[in-house]
Amino acid sequence: MYFKVSMRKNPETGVYSGYYRLVESYRNEDGRVCHRTMVNAGYLDDLNADQLVIIQKLITEKAENCNNPLFTYQESDDSLVNKYVDEFYDILVAKKKIDIVSKTNKKQQANKGKDIQNIDVNSIKNKDVREIGSEWMCHQALEQLQFGGFLEKQGWSDHDINLAKTHLISRAVYPASELKTSKWIKENSSVCEITGTDIGKVTKDKLYRISNKLYEVKEALENHLSVRTNELFDIKDKIVLYDLTNTYFEGRKEHSSIAKFGRSKEKRSDAKLVVLALVINVEGFIKYSSILEGNMADSKTLEGMINNLRVKTSTSSKKALVVIDAGIATDDNLKMIASKGYDYLCVSRVHLTKYTIDANAKTVSVYDNKKRKIELCRVKSERNNDYYLKVKSEAKKLKERSMNEQFQARFEEGLRKINESLSKKGGVKRLDKVHERIGRLKQKYPSIQRYYNIEVNALAEEKGTRGKKTQKHPLASSIEWSVKENIEINARSGIYFLRTSLENYDEDVLWSFYNTIREIEASFRVLKTDLDLRPIYHKTDSSTMAHLHLGLLAYWVVNTIRYQLKSKGINHGWKEIVRIMNTQKAVTTTAQNVEDQTISIRRCSEPNEKVKQLYDALKYKYAPFTRKKSVVHKMKIKKSQVATKQESPPI
Repeated sequence: MYFKVSMRKNPETGVYSGYYRLVESYRNEDGRVCHRTMVNAGYLDDLNADQLVIIQKLITEKAENCNNPLFTYQESDDSLVNKYVDEFYDILVAKKKIDIVSKTNKKQQANKGKDIQNIDVNSIKNKDVREIGSEWMCHQALEQLQFGGFLEKQGWSDHDINLAKTHLISRAVYPASELKTSKWIKENSSVCEITGTDIGKVTKDKLYRISNKLYEVKEALENHLSVRTNELFDIKDKIVLYDLTNTYFEGRKEHSSIAKFGRSKEKRSDAKLVVLALVINVEGFIKYSSILEGNMADSKTLEGMINNLRVKTSTSSKKALVVIDAGIATDDNLKMIASKGYDYLCVSRVHLTKYTIDANAKTVSVYDNKKRKIELCRVKSERNNDYYLKVKSEAKKLKERSMNEQFQARFEEGLRKINESLSKKGGVKRLDKVHERIGRLKQKYPSIQRYYNIEVNALAEEKGTRGKKTQKHPLASSIEWSVKENIEINARSGIYFLRTSLENYDEDVLWSFYNTIREIEASFRVLKTDLDLRPIYHKTDSSTMAHLHLGLLAYWVVNTIRYQLKSKGINHGWKEIVRIMNTQKAVTTTAQNVEDQTISIRRCSEPNEKVKQLYDALKYKYAPFTRKKSVVHKMKIKKSQVATKQESPPI
């Protein structure tokens, strides 16, 4: 506080002299420096300049420490100065310009530490309500993964680190295009409040740039996250899973080197594809990833992945077990896995017909999640020295039998239509065309056609002339078909074989090892569905790579959270987790107090019971901040700012 003087006529003496006001400076809501009068001191003709300086200093010091019990007020040697200090201070207290807590008032003592205001209830407003629960949870997961610390070691600036966190959290919570993401950040989310990013500077172009920059450190970042999760959750990586999936592009992608036509797992044969190959552990954490051309065959990708597989953090002398699906498990690939020092477990590509059961072998019964019985028995084959596990499932048998009956009915219906066409006007009768139709039908139902004998009866008929020669086109007269003798179509239903290099393991243990392959299937579902990795709209290969890599990084965050929740018995899907967490909001509340000041409070809503359950299971904090308060004083319009009516100029 300081004295402000203006010259005016003293009504008592009739002489122009200084009229003093004790003034306080503050900044308004627009950041402008404003002043307000605390005490009208009047005409202080009996004080000199030095005394005025001492008075304003002592009053300021006394007001700032009014509620500090350890503060000792140092009086001046000048009795006149002390008189004015006490007088002005009493005025400040009486007019409630400063808050005083009375030590003798028990009610006020009970409110010590509380910020009590007299508020006009009708002036209370809530504004700028934004989602914060999911964003805060993902941010704490990134802190667990030491994501920011890694980027800092790579020489990244604080601005880029915060922007990378913002984009990564956004991808996990609200997977969308960069344009939609930038709108969501600015209008719906509190992610910038958490990461410290300037929300006004977030654009789609900056999100594109940070995605590309993250892809530049893909190898080092992937290695850091792999080692970090192993250390964080004490994972040994004794079993690794390998599989591939593909996603399709929207657009022609004419100049792309990775977008190729291939066999789409989404049945999008009309669109070009890109293949994503993953090596993960049984806990669902990625150990290595690769982005391949869309026409890459599954069986040709394994060697590159095995060669680049991360060095394990486990101190165990046992070899890691590689679990793969039948599409990758060629004999050459299995030999390559063994040569690299790994064991393997897969579904046999060949349905064994000749095998022997050891004398010591026993049939072991296990049950799936739906309590359905599955029988396991170890067998040997003359094809190689590997061990095979015969798996017999009644549920799978019923399913495959139903499918075979459906395919059989459709196959025979197709044959009937071809046969009926022979007797219709305009129908296909030429023998070569009939065989083509039958061939296409066999191609459509390969698992059924091998059980049928099909005979096409032909006759010769003259059909037109070309020049002087008569052309004869053999025509089909009828088609006959029957199931081959001594063949049972459903003989193999419900039976398949697992192939492994492991020797000294029980049947139920091998079965549990193989069932871990479902973890990589679940990972692909999260990537494609929850994190919206399909389809891809990017035009350039660099943007495509960055898009897929960002999705994988978001998956790291998702799996870090879900792994900890599953260990506590909470098995929600990611979309359900986001739905629950989005019930926690950040909101700004404003109100007017009795002094006509605007009090603004920014705080997070209290988490409900379901949100608290997730926070407690993860051992995360409930909110990034408790409260942000500001008091904005009412702006006083000066006389010079009052608009006056402009007079019309004389004509």
